Amino acid sequence: MKSEDIRTNTPEELAILEGDLRRQLWKARFDNHTNQLDDTSSIPKLRRDLARVKTILTERRTEAANKE
Repeated sequence: MKSEDIRTNTPEELAILEGDLRRQLWKARFDNHTNQLDDTSSIPKLRRDLARVKTILTERRTEAANKE
């Protein structure tokens, strides 16, 4: 997922996406520990995507706070 794609979403959509990515990451970690995960590279990818979403959410909150 590219940051350009993430930036087009609204803050509400980003919050939903963050929750979804957290669940996917938890499931991937769980599957990895039970030897059911086929693609172990999905864990760092999910972590990076989650970090991107959280960074963009923080930027938007900071911009909103500075406007007020």
